[in-house]
Amino acid sequence: MRAVPVVLVFVLGVFSSLGVHYLLCYLQGLTPHHDIVLHKAFTPIPYDGLDKFNIPAPIISAEKHDLQRSSTNIEALGTISAAIEMKKSGKLDKALKLFEHAFAIAPQNPDVLNAYGEFIEETQSDIISADKMYFKALISYPDHGQALANRQRTALVVEELDRDFLRKIDDKRDKVSRIPESDPALCKAKKESYFQHIYHTVGIEGNSMSLAQTRSIVETRMAVGGKSIAEHNEILGLDLALKYINNTLINRVGDITVDDILEIHKRVLGFADPLASGMFRRTQVFVGGHIPPTPTHIIPLMDEFIAWLNSDSALRMHPVRFAAIAHYKLVHIHPFVDGNGRTSRLLMNLILMQAGYPPVIIPKHERHTYYQVLEEANRGDIRPFVRFIAQCTDKTLNLFLWSTSEYSATLPQLGQDEINMISPQNQMHV
Repeated sequence: MRAVPVVLVFVLGVFSSLGVHYLLCYLQGLTPHHDIVLHKAFTPIPYDGLDKFNIPAPIISAEKHDLQRSSTNIEALGTISAAIEMKKSGKLDKALKLFEHAFAIAPQNPDVLNAYGEFIEETQSDIISADKMYFKALISYPDHGQALANRQRTALVVEELDRDFLRKIDDKRDKVSRIPESDPALCKAKKESYFQHIYHTVGIEGNSMSLAQTRSIVETRMAVGGKSIAEHNEILGLDLALKYINNTLINRVGDITVDDILEIHKRVLGFADPLASGMFRRTQVFVGGHIPPTPTHIIPLMDEFIAWLNSDSALRMHPVRFAAIAHYKLVHIHPFVDGNGRTSRLLMNLILMQAGYPPVIIPKHERHTYYQVLEEANRGDIRPFVRFIAQCTDKTLNLFLWSTSEYSATLPQLGQDEINMISPQNQMHV
């Protein structure tokens, strides 16, 4: 019986504590629920002719948090202060480690992002990375004066750097286009690129087939021992989808329909999951930290997407930007149960091929970067994703030029990853 008073005291203590907590929250104008995440429905993100200071609204954040009150942010701001002192003392390596630590523990804190961006800009002369930090700071806190001033200074410079890189890519595309179609080296490069594209795009999804095995399946339709049926079907499906694009859609600029997207997906997933292929999903799905639109929103969002895809404003964009944004928009809607990434990459390459580019290879070993820049786009900044696709386009063009020795002397040195992609041990004779 003595335990009863003890229990009553404990219960009364708990309720008293909760009452005090809620009272303090009320007096401070806060709500005790700090981790609510609201889903933001898909909306187009403008890129071409980027507004000077058009900062998108936060995508994650149900309420305006006081970033200075949490212990994590207090620690991060203390670390930033120490980093600034290290920078003043000329100890840049130590300062960099402190900035990296502060960013790791408080990646949304605008003061951390702004200070880190200033450090990058001043010590590394990397204005693109610095601008990205200022942009992130303004996504978290649009009224941050220092970040806004820095962004006003860097925005147009970064935009011109991006445009300059795209112009260099265009020059390489034009060099490839001037190589005669009958050139044996070009024919071999195109065929190899076809297998590379299939190998890497299914590899991003986790397919374990080697390049030689992928090529064997496409050419012979023979099974590879020790590999799953699903992996075989992923390769065969992508092969069918590529052939469909090459035979029916390549010349239909500005005239892509919802049915065309469904037909691509039908081939991507037709062998692996016939019942779901070519069909919009009817259930809610979750993709990491991204919550795609509900099934009831898919059809209107796809109609909106197709209208944008065929619009004059989209078709006037640089093809690489256009292709990258189209990829992002489709994968953001996530209209299918499975195969969204493969279908989006195929649509991206359709747009690029229509503009005279070869199908772009996103290497499987860059999967982490690929998903990271997609996540940054989800948070409000699509530019890192566009730059990533531009870099992949550049590398793919390098491979075409490098494989035709007549033109290789004019190329910058390829990285080891690019050389490995077309090295003899990764190829089979044609």
